[in-house]
Amino acid sequence: MTVMRRQFLCLAGSAVGAAAVPRLSWAQLYPARAVRIIVPTAPGGPSDVIGRVIAQRLSEIWRQPVHVENIPAGASNVGTAAAAKATSDGHTLIVISSSFVINPGLYAKLAHDPIRDFTPVTLVAVSPNVVTVNPSLPARTVSELIALVKANPGKYSYASAGTGQSGHLAGELFKLRFGLDLVHVPFNGGAGAMTATIAGHTQVAFNALPTAAQFIKDGKLRALAVTSGARSPEFPDVPTLQEAGVPDQQSVFLQGILAPAGTPTVIVDLLNREIRKILAMPDVAKQMAAIGFYVSTTSPQEFATLIQSEIARWTKVIRDASIAKVE
Repeated sequence: MTVMRRQFLCLAGSAVGAAAVPRLSWAQLYPARAVRIIVPTAPGGPSDVIGRVIAQRLSEIWRQPVHVENIPAGASNVGTAAAAKATSDGHTLIVISSSFVINPGLYAKLAHDPIRDFTPVTLVAVSPNVVTVNPSLPARTVSELIALVKANPGKYSYASAGTGQSGHLAGELFKLRFGLDLVHVPFNGGAGAMTATIAGHTQVAFNALPTAAQFIKDGKLRALAVTSGARSPEFPDVPTLQEAGVPDQQSVFLQGILAPAGTPTVIVDLLNREIRKILAMPDVAKQMAAIGFYVSTTSPQEFATLIQSEIARWTKVIRDASIAKVE
């Protein structure tokens, strides 16, 4: 059954009176033309892969072009602002990552409002950060790492993929919880953070699990804990921080889909259903797992609640850790 036909059947019964006519009209026609999915990062990254997987499947379902447009500038802010200004008719979507919920607390000024300018569609996938150490470090558990850093304030450092990145804030949350004097060393991407920790220039790293996974398998890094609520299927022997005795530390690198604010509810609900069906396909789940992500979907309302809570949470961490705002 075509999308137009499905929408007609859903709405025909309630399309009573003049007020319902415009709603019925655009619902029947969606999608009326090509749909654009903005990815505010460079090609090849997780958001790009996820955007292209969803675009391909939606195009097959709708028999209408769905294409990805990469706008990799300004720490995702440029592409996000472009999506915020797009017409609210469902023909522009955006793939967001954790930067969407971190940047409001990190930047002094944004050209978009993450709450007012967008309508959440669904969470798509999540990936944990992982706490790793150089194998020469005499700490085989999180408790031992905490004790070691406390006994040697200022001596040890941790690497991250960059200031304001998910791993950086996970590290700062960890430091705040125990009052640790652990020096942050930011790099321009996760690869640099891993290289420095493997070489021993930094002794600890908080980084995305996909970036660290192969180094852990090769024994070049020792994984102490993952920051997710459950263990990683890829590393079932690595505990969560909660299991390691560190509560209230859960954090994940998220990916999700938004539409511009004002996008009709019937279109948002349709997108939510279609995208969740796509993500439930076994081969799509395998594609997510191949880049270190695990499918995790929500209703639009659940995703809206998650976004608001994550913005509040990371804004507080940025403030409490005295991380300078980017002008």
